Amino acid sequence: MTTRVGVVTFPGSLDDRDAQRAVRLAGAEPVALWHRDKDLHQVDAVVLPGGFSYGDYLRAGAISRFSPVMESIIEQAKLGMPVLGICNGFQVLTESHLLPGAMLRNNHLHFICREQKLRVENAGTAWTRDYAAGQEIRIPLKNMDGRYTADARTIDELEAEGRVVFRYLDVNPNGSINDIAGITNAAGNVVGLMPHPEHAVEPLVGTGGTDGLGFFTSVLKQLVNA
Repeated sequence: MTTRVGVVTFPGSLDDRDAQRAVRLAGAEPVALWHRDKDLHQVDAVVLPGGFSYGDYLRAGAISRFSPVMESIIEQAKLGMPVLGICNGFQVLTESHLLPGAMLRNNHLHFICREQKLRVENAGTAWTRDYAAGQEIRIPLKNMDGRYTADARTIDELEAEGRVVFRYLDVNPNGSINDIAGITNAAGNVVGLMPHPEHAVEPLVGTGGTDGLGFFTSVLKQLVNA
């Protein structure tokens, strides 16, 4: 039976087709999900892709959080369905309170687009099991509102519980607290990160590497072995 991974399109999503292609390359079936449709079409996991949903008006991800599809995603995520939020998708996850904290404007107040080195801190989530803890990977980063922040108690909890999944290496590109590039919920099924693994899945595209493909093969193995 083919594993089905839904990829949501919001008004302003830019990387939905890239995410669908990454899902297909990993060996799963990508399923396009429209933001106004509550029906998840029997998908096994969901990707919230990058872009500028609703033009990032109000706050990045704040309007998308109220899209009908998010009602179903929030419900299923709480029941254990794997959900990955990439860049704008990470912002949507924080606005939905599926992940704690918030995203602020980059500390240098400029849009950034670069290849970014990351360290995998947690290889036990649904989206990182094909990596090793401490492994260094390179994937693209492109954002304007990418500075992760949270109150001191939340940061302490994330660190103590091993819920920081990725950390920026060599340079902190946006001023995120503790160099945090991605986090997970307590159950490990919901992961959000600012860099774009879907742009590092083929040798001839993006960075010219495949360090991002492990996200999509990880969730496939997670679902097959569940």
